[in-house]
Amino acid sequence: MSASHGTAASPFKQPRAVWAVAFACVISFMGIGLVDPILPALAEDLHASPSQVSLLFSSYLIVTAVAMLIVGWFSSRFGAKRTLVIGLAVIVVFAALAGTSGSIDGIVGFRAGWGLGNALFIATSLAVIVASASGGFGGAIILYETALGLGIAVGPLLGGELGEISWRGPFFGVAVLMAIALVATLAFVPALPRPERRSSPLDPLKALRHRGLLTMGIMALLYNWGFFTMLGYAPYPMELDAHQLGLVFTGWGLLVAAFSVFFAPRLQARYGTAPVLYANLLGLGIVLAVIAAGVGTPAVVIVAVILSGAFIGINNTLTTQAVMLVSPVERPVASSAYGFLRFIGGGLAPYVAGKLADATDLSVPFYLGAATFLLAIPVLASGHRLLRAAETDTGEGEPLTPVLTPVGAAPRGGTRPVIVVVGGHDGAAATVDTAARFAQDTGSPLEIVHVQQTAVVEEQAVDTETADQARAAVTAHLDRLAALDIPVTGQILSSVGDHAAAGRVLARHAAEVGARAIAVGRSPRGPLAQFADGSLTTALTHAADCTVVLVDPEHTPRPLTSATLSELRAEAH
Repeated sequence: MSASHGTAASPFKQPRAVWAVAFACVISFMGIGLVDPILPALAEDLHASPSQVSLLFSSYLIVTAVAMLIVGWFSSRFGAKRTLVIGLAVIVVFAALAGTSGSIDGIVGFRAGWGLGNALFIATSLAVIVASASGGFGGAIILYETALGLGIAVGPLLGGELGEISWRGPFFGVAVLMAIALVATLAFVPALPRPERRSSPLDPLKALRHRGLLTMGIMALLYNWGFFTMLGYAPYPMELDAHQLGLVFTGWGLLVAAFSVFFAPRLQARYGTAPVLYANLLGLGIVLAVIAAGVGTPAVVIVAVILSGAFIGINNTLTTQAVMLVSPVERPVASSAYGFLRFIGGGLAPYVAGKLADATDLSVPFYLGAATFLLAIPVLASGHRLLRAAETDTGEGEPLTPVLTPVGAAPRGGTRPVIVVVGGHDGAAATVDTAARFAQDTGSPLEIVHVQQTAVVEEQAVDTETADQARAAVTAHLDRLAALDIPVTGQILSSVGDHAAAGRVLARHAAEVGARAIAVGRSPRGPLAQFADGSLTTALTHAADCTVVLVDPEHTPRPLTSATLSELRAEAH
């Protein structure tokens, strides 16, 4: 039974603070792709070998990796906005210095400084966008994903166009655009509260003692080794100019963005995280082996690089999600530990590839990269049980997610409840109140399930609300309904991953408690977000054995038909 359906709030109707950070995200995501089209030009103009030019990646990524260990401590001490501003300022300065440099060694050094700024920025950007968003986090996540897609796709194109003028163009282009983003961030982003607990620089390293996090981190290290081998060395055998290279990597970037945002969640929902990652890593290994075997044929390399974007987009999303699924530590700490290992792999790969290419030939680094993709498969398999347990909530291994946590009195057995599912948005109270009247009409107890979601976008993961905020929201519902003459209980569903996965968990829970019906409000996220990461309501409707009642949280619901009420009352007796 569905109530009237209003129009979901547009994800693009956001405060200026969100737009300021989103613009900076576009430029940040351009970072690597912007430089790729000018690699051959750098080698020619500065009389450097490909192995020397590859150090642009190594210095940038290794410094980013080490900095990931301290960004959590830095942000907890100085605040998210200040961390963001410092990161942007560092990028502006070192990107400009790289553009003025006259030697490859100078550019490599300045790229290291750029990596420090990048670490400070990426560790806080998603959290700042979510905290500054209006009308719930869903629109902010869509905006962040849009910025990601634009940056990845447009970066190589802009780099190719500016690189046609001069290899210095992309560096100065980043400096100018980031300076604009810096001014906008200073002007529009408000000061945000600091975390109650200050983290330690040692927390990420201590977190790696947990087997699940270490296993996924090593897998990510091997994956990024192969990835950055391709990114750092594939431009040379293509034998293209900067403009043409920009077009090739734009095609690659479009596939990365599309498969990361739209296809990865759907493949995961159908086949599970581990099976998709196994197939994906195998596919990447084959692609890199094809590049190695066809390194003397530019067309083979071009097609293989573009196609690799699909695999890379899937891997980027699901690897981060796998880390968050098995990690028993706080999200920022897990992200820092994971980032440290993955960026180390990405930083070492171009350096080693250069040494191998100088000592042998250009195909050998690609064969090694293919081998690292394949080696990541047994590493992932060693943590398969933990990952599978986390997805299916079997109670094995590390603390799992999704997890239902009672708030107040635990639900009592014996009477079939009506379950109402809500999130942290403005329409939650209306949905709960409607479900309460429905429970009264059917003589059922009411169980409120508040979904606390962890958003995962590329390598970033952020809790959309704290545990205290989720608990306070459920408590407010319980207090408001205390005067009703029906038993009311509350629970929090902590979920990592797509919304469809949460819907399936709720359907399983409803079956376990013998729920008479499930009431759920219309999603405020809109059709684009639901297409990207799945619809909780759709998954719930397909998987649930009981009646699912849809109500609109933004409008006064229509009353249930007498036929539906009669059916549910008959079930109660």
